[in-house]
Amino acid sequence: MSIKIKEIPESERPIERMLTLGKEQLSNEELLAILLKTGTKEYSSKDLAILLLKEVGSLSQLKTLTFHNLRKIKGIGNVKAATILALIELAKRMNSDFITLQNQKLNSTQIVFLYYQKKFEGIKQEQFYAVYLDNQKTVICEKLLFQGTLNYSLVHPREIFKEAVLVSASAILCIHNHPSGNCSPSKEDIKLTEKLRAIGELMGIPILDHLIIGIDQYYSFFEAKAW
Repeated sequence: MSIKIKEIPESERPIERMLTLGKEQLSNEELLAILLKTGTKEYSSKDLAILLLKEVGSLSQLKTLTFHNLRKIKGIGNVKAATILALIELAKRMNSDFITLQNQKLNSTQIVFLYYQKKFEGIKQEQFYAVYLDNQKTVICEKLLFQGTLNYSLVHPREIFKEAVLVSASAILCIHNHPSGNCSPSKEDIKLTEKLRAIGELMGIPILDHLIIGIDQYYSFFEAKAW
């Protein structure tokens, strides 16, 4: 039978242990239990934390969870799932040099790589982003245009350039990830890039680069002189 937090001696409860010993002395389960706040009729908050970590295998794998994954775990409702996802997103943002590209001046490919390396961390599906720039190469906005098993017939140039016209962009930067970690461009990547470049030239809204983000590495069509 599960022991409720209120049945644990006060000195052994997670919050009291943090206040007495410091946050560094708490186990992963205790830290998660504090975030979960309450348990259920069957499980204490610490039991739920243990169950959650057992489900994902390790603390580092928490970042791979989705709302749907969390809701499948017994005892994790909407509020607890949202709390955990908020923690994951905050941790990602705290480990980033900046949390948004908006109003950033993109004078280095490395800036884009570092930002999207964090953004794609733990993402198991391919995602395709377009970043819209003014004539000073300052970011106006970014837009996620596609996610899933990347079928380039679905990444339609019309959607990419429609947004560019709406925000009065002077140039576009395209980025997508390879969850496999290998950032080498596929034949489809090359064909899409050539198509987008040609349309950009016709419209007077050039594609400055197309970056493919892998694990700890990237491929830049511009730097590779693959134009």
